[in-house]
Amino acid sequence: MRLLIVEDNQLLAESIRDVLKHRYDCQICGDGETASCLLRDGNYDGAILDVMLPGKDGISIVRELRQNRSSIPVLMLSARSGTENRVLGLESGADYYLTKPFAVSELVAVVGALTRRKGEVLPAVLTYGNISLNQGDFTLQGPGGSIRLGKKEYEIMRILLSSREIVISKETLLLKVWGNEGEAVENNVETHISFLRRKLEFLEADIEIQTLRRLGYRLAEKTEEMEAVGR
Repeated sequence: MRLLIVEDNQLLAESIRDVLKHRYDCQICGDGETASCLLRDGNYDGAILDVMLPGKDGISIVRELRQNRSSIPVLMLSARSGTENRVLGLESGADYYLTKPFAVSELVAVVGALTRRKGEVLPAVLTYGNISLNQGDFTLQGPGGSIRLGKKEYEIMRILLSSREIVISKETLLLKVWGNEGEAVENNVETHISFLRRKLEFLEADIEIQTLRRLGYRLAEKTEEMEAVGR
């Protein structure tokens, strides 16, 4: 698989390439105009795109890609960690927004998950552990029975099941589930996550929704010790 790393900090770009080069064919680009041309040709399986770039910024590049119906997975990098910055990056069409500095393990996990999903058509039934979600009738099933989910519960569960290897932020869930609705606040996410946790318990699930403080949520197999994870 070929990745384009678009980062004007040469040392950081080379560090990212060194981390990923054993799994991917990585090319480095240091300016936005060149990156836009390279990505427009469609010869890459994924892009790691910095927001602030000479020539053309990352937000403009990913917007152009989506306007041209490109489905290339894009991981956006930025030192700007504010909610409005992350939302802007996701609204522009990025698949994931990673704030600098970031953990190498998270970078590898995110790139792996995004490139695996490239071009995938999600199956009618999503499964993880002993839980399955039927996308036809919004039914969540487990050893304890089955429950029909509400629309927003279903959307959250679908996102978590299809992206279970990476952490999904509250901002991402708000954007993808509520969009620009005026009612969309972080409490909506917390409330629906709480509802889903109760339903997973009722269904006798062997998986759970974990909260990673200040990061977001992910689905994972139940474990006895989760020192870094809060409920």
